[in-house]
Amino acid sequence: MNYVAIPGSDRTLLPNSRPAGPVDLSQVAAITVRVRSGGDIAALEQEVYDQSKQKLEDRTYLTVEQLTQQYGARAEDLDLVEQYAQKHNLVITKRCPAERSIILQGKLRDLLNAFPASVRMYHHSTGTYRGRQGEIGVPQDLKDVVTGIFGFDTRPMHRRLYRRQRAMTTHDGSGPTQGVVATEYAKRYSFPTDFNGVSLDGTGQTIAIIELGGGFRQTDLKTYFRDVRISLPTVISVAVGADNHLIGDSADGEVMLDIEVAGAVVPKANIVVYFAPNTSKGFQDAIRAAVYDAQRKPSVISISWGTSEDFVDKRALRAFHHVFLDAARMGITICVASGDHGTANAPLEEWDRQFHVDHPSSDPYVLSCGGTQIGEHEHGDVVWNEVFDGDCWTSGGGISGSYPVPPYQSNANLPVSICTSRAGRGVPDIAMNATNYRVRVDSTETISGGTSAVAPLMAALVARLNQAKGNRVGFLNPFLYAHTRSGVVRDVTSGNNGYSGHYQGYQAAPGWNACTGLGTPDGSKILSNL
Repeated sequence: MNYVAIPGSDRTLLPNSRPAGPVDLSQVAAITVRVRSGGDIAALEQEVYDQSKQKLEDRTYLTVEQLTQQYGARAEDLDLVEQYAQKHNLVITKRCPAERSIILQGKLRDLLNAFPASVRMYHHSTGTYRGRQGEIGVPQDLKDVVTGIFGFDTRPMHRRLYRRQRAMTTHDGSGPTQGVVATEYAKRYSFPTDFNGVSLDGTGQTIAIIELGGGFRQTDLKTYFRDVRISLPTVISVAVGADNHLIGDSADGEVMLDIEVAGAVVPKANIVVYFAPNTSKGFQDAIRAAVYDAQRKPSVISISWGTSEDFVDKRALRAFHHVFLDAARMGITICVASGDHGTANAPLEEWDRQFHVDHPSSDPYVLSCGGTQIGEHEHGDVVWNEVFDGDCWTSGGGISGSYPVPPYQSNANLPVSICTSRAGRGVPDIAMNATNYRVRVDSTETISGGTSAVAPLMAALVARLNQAKGNRVGFLNPFLYAHTRSGVVRDVTSGNNGYSGHYQGYQAAPGWNACTGLGTPDGSKILSNL
C-alpha cells in the first residue's frame, strides 16, 4: 500500500532523551484520528468575527448539534477511516462528528501498520516515555481526509503554570495570617457583585477546568470554604482517559488552586473538572470533552497548563486552533494562563536559550491571562516578577511565531518579537494578581500563585458577566481591544518579564505590552459596556 506523510506532523524528541529500547508492539494503545471539516473553516472564522461585532443581546450562538451539522465531520469521511481501521484489526472506541475525530484502539503493531511512524522508548528526566520522531504516514486514499493523528507519543507535554510559595503561618493558634482569598482580588478588579438586584454568584453558569493529572479532595474543599465563610460550590470530575487520582503536590496544588479560586468568586456556579493524561492527545481530548459537552454545556473554560509554542507540532497547533474556533462560535470563553517564566517560558535550568510564548495561550481564539503583583497604590499593579529559590517567576508573554497578528490586535501597537524581529499574535491579553492566594491542599493551608491563578479568576469574572447579561459573552478579545478607551482595562506601566543577568524581557508601558497585555480588567466597566 502507498503511504504519504501528513504534512506538519514531524516531531523531534525531548532534549537530552536517551534511547530505552523498542516499544512493546503487543501493548494496547489508543490514537485519535482527526478528519477534515464538512464545512468551510474560513467561513466559520468570518462568522466568529462578525458575531463579535454584534450587540450581545443580538448574538445567537451555535449549539453542539448545529455546529456538527454545519462544520462537523462528514459521515463518509468517518466511514472511510473506520473501514480502513477495521481492516487492521483496530477497534473504534469513539466516533464523534462534532469533534471531527475518531478514536481507534488496538495493539501498537496494528496501529503502526495502519499509520506508519517511527516510535521507540526513551529515558528522560521527566520519566520514560514512548516517543515519536519524524512524520506519520496515511494511505493515499485518506491523505485529504485525515488532518492529524495523535497518541503514538506519550511524552509529558505540558507544564503546570503554578507556583506553591510557602505554607501559611499562624499566630497564637488564631488561624492563618497570610494569603488572600480570591474574593479580595475580585473586589480589587471591580468584579460586578449584583445586577438589577440579583446577586452575581454564578447561578446558572458552568465553569470547565482542564487538568492533566492530579486530583482534589472533597474534605479539603469543605474545610476551605467553611473557613473562608463561602458556600461550598458543586464540583464534579470527568475522567477523559484518566481517573481522578492523587499524584503529588504540584498537580494537586494546581487542581485545588483552580477550584478554590473560581469557587470562591462564583460559589453557585457548577464547576466541572476534566482530567486527562499529560500528553498532546490527552490535552486535546480534555479540551474537546469540555467544548463539545452537550450535557453540562460549560460557558467558560479555564486552562492553567501549557508548553512552549515551538514544542508543539503544526498539526497539533491546527487541531487545538479548530477546537478553540468552535468554542468561540458556540459562545464559550477560553481563559488560559500565559506562563510563569517570562520570555524563557521555562525554569532557568531547563531553558534552551531561546525565547518562547506559551501555548495554548498564544492561540488567537483564547483569552491569554498574564500576571501582576500589587504595587503601592490602590490600583497600582506592576508586572509580576519574583526571584525565588534561584529562579525567576514572572508573567509569560511575547510575540507568537506561529500565529499572525489577529484583527483585534491590529491597532494595539504590538512590538516585534525580541527573538525573530517578526510580527505575530501578542501574548497576553489581560493580567491580574498572580501572588499570595490562600489555598488548601492535602489538609494544609498554603500560599500559591502563578498565572495559573489568573485563568480561573478571569473565568469567574466571565461567569458573573454571563449571569448578569443572560447570554454568553463568548469570544471576548475583540470587545476588550475595541473598548480600551472606555476604561474596561487599566494600564500596567511598571516592571518587565525578564530575569536580570540571565534573559531579556519585555518592558511594561502604557497601552498593550508583552507582560500584562492591555492591563488589568475593570469588571464593572466591562459589564456596563457590553
